[in-house]
Amino acid sequence: MKRNNSAVVNKIVHSSPAVKLPRLEFYSSLNQTQTYTVLDWGSLPHHVLSGIFQYLPLIDQAQASSVCRRWNEVFHIPELWRKFEFELNCSATSYFKSTHPDLIQQVIKKHSAHLQYVSFKVDSSAESAATACDILSKLVNCPIQTLRLISMAKPSFMKMSKSHFVSALTVVFVNSKSLSSIKIEDTPVDDPSLKILVANNSDTLRLLKMTSCPNVSSDGILCVADHCQGLRELALDYCILTDELLLALSSKTHVHLEHLRVDVVNEYPGQIEFHSIKKQSWDALIKHSPGVNVVMHFFLYEEEFETFFKEETPVTHLYVGRSVSKAVLGRIGLNCPRLIELVLSANSLQMLDDELICIGEYCRNLRALGLSACEVSCSAFIQFVKLCGRKLTHLSVMEEVLIPDAHYNFNEIHTEVSKHLGKMWFPEGMPLW
Repeated sequence: MKRNNSAVVNKIVHSSPAVKLPRLEFYSSLNQTQTYTVLDWGSLPHHVLSGIFQYLPLIDQAQASSVCRRWNEVFHIPELWRKFEFELNCSATSYFKSTHPDLIQQVIKKHSAHLQYVSFKVDSSAESAATACDILSKLVNCPIQTLRLISMAKPSFMKMSKSHFVSALTVVFVNSKSLSSIKIEDTPVDDPSLKILVANNSDTLRLLKMTSCPNVSSDGILCVADHCQGLRELALDYCILTDELLLALSSKTHVHLEHLRVDVVNEYPGQIEFHSIKKQSWDALIKHSPGVNVVMHFFLYEEEFETFFKEETPVTHLYVGRSVSKAVLGRIGLNCPRLIELVLSANSLQMLDDELICIGEYCRNLRALGLSACEVSCSAFIQFVKLCGRKLTHLSVMEEVLIPDAHYNFNEIHTEVSKHLGKMWFPEGMPLW
């Protein structure tokens, strides 16, 4: 069969050895008779081939498309191009992890009308970020619904000129008119570009995530909330969250959020002084959107938690990525009555018996707990499980967290905990490899 391959694919696979696939042979047995069926790889059902292609990296898809005309046709079906990830890495050693430039041109030329879920992953080089912006500026005919811009190694996009980045992003904001989900991290996106976003996508936007974007202010976020009545999920840096913004989001003219995610991060210890949010502001948000999930991610040092959880805070999902003091954990137990999930990654190896029991007593909605790099006695842990009962659906605790005491040893604890949970439970073991 004569091959029908594009010049781009030929260029990429030119040096690859010819692919010769074996025939597939199947047989069935019925009443001692056998029937053999020979099936050629090129005649596999369409849905089988498309399923295989979906699991292949782009470079492998391109090489597979050179096998025969049938596979080349599958390579270009629109369903394969609804989701596409541009991975851009200028490192010579990472060539095969990157999307080949010629393939990118082919994708834009032939499949721009099909791209709906698009993400860009770039390394730390300015060249990768510039290439991403060049691609963005060409996506003028794409019905993009989801856009993600991710820096795999900082700062990349932040090395670019603000005008270059914003002009490229504006192309998508203006031309897509169907954006429902936007996740942009570590970029120079600014308030004026958000105004362009809402002017063209106010009826479709449902999720907006802006983290580590220093040119975005609370005014820019408020502009989105003013015009995008369908907005249901908002993610932002704590530095943008203010009493004024919460009160504005709580007015009758604004959206009813389902998820509010707040990232509290300080990469430069001692250089940022965190402000506090008043209880009245949180109360206004909960009154306006009573079902909202408030998700908070903390990556701070112990001394930087001083301003948090001194008053009632309506956080529902709390993730602490660095060590936190016993005093702060005590305040969490007393001032976070809506808490549903708590994950502690470190605690300077201090015993947390009283604090954990306090959380079990006062956080009546708690459904999930994760503990690692801290210490809890077996007795206190079992007391906590008794307090939460079978409503505790997810319990992930590392083995080294649990400290045997006079009442329970390590071999007994899984039986006792399983009894109160109503299902089999074991602590997580450290993988060995």
